[in-house]
Amino acid sequence: MRSLETAIIVEYCQTLKAIVFTAFEKSVVNASRNSVLNSSNSSSSSSIVVVVVGEVVVVVVVSSRVVVVVVVVVVVVVVVVVVVVVVVVVVVAIVVVVVVVVVVVVVVVVVVAVVVEVVVVVVVVVVVVVVVVVVLVVVVVDSSSSSSSSSSSSSSSSSSSSSSSSSSSSSSSSSSIEVVVIVVVVVVVVVVVVVVVVVVVVVVVVVVVVVVVVVVVVVVVVVVVVVVVVVEVVVVVVAEVKVVVVEVVVVVVVVVVVVFF
Repeated sequence: MRSLETAIIVEYCQTLKAIVFTAFEKSVVNASRNSVLNSSNSSSSSSIVVVVVGEVVVVVVVSSRVVVVVVVVVVVVVVVVVVVVVVVVVVVAIVVVVVVVVVVVVVVVVVVAVVVEVVVVVVVVVVVVVVVVVVLVVVVVDSSSSSSSSSSSSSSSSSSSSSSSSSSSSSSSSSSIEVVVIVVVVVVVVVVVVVVVVVVVVVVVVVVVVVVVVVVVVVVVVVVVVVVVVVEVVVVVVAEVKVVVVEVVVVVVVVVVVVFF
């Protein structure tokens, strides 16, 4: 932008200098010729000077108007280019944000699906193991109770007190089986509840983190785009105002110099 301003100012000054010098040279030549031909008439010399000054002023004014038109065209072109660039930047930023959000959502969905699958597998394995253990315990207890009952029935010289003791032992064995089953069921329920709670906590944490990341990314992109747009507009406006001010000052100085000096 600064090189563009410098190039415009240098080109304008060179053009203006050439125009002024050409007009001044032609006017001086014409004035010299007329003064040689009409050396006795001072009024004609003064009129020639007036005509020369008028021609120079007209040339300066016309050239300055042309330069101002060129500067305005350049300003319009630069503003259009800046607007196009800003629009492209905004579109690219929006596309990047959308892609990031989509990728994050896909990753979250995949992670949650994997966690759920792992939890389901773990719960199934735990339940199967617990059921197998319960079945084994029941089988072992049943076999021991049946063997004890058979041994008690095979002894023919047993009294009524021994039969009552065998019945009490069988009742105690059945109560022990019930206790084992209750303990196993409680353990299974506790494990399942703990696993479900852990899965829910993990999913909630992942979702919250994803939402926070997406919001932060969107806010950062919006802030960066707004700052870039404002900076570009300010830079363009300041640069073009400087160019126009320099052009006006140069034109005014040249006109003043030509008229008064």
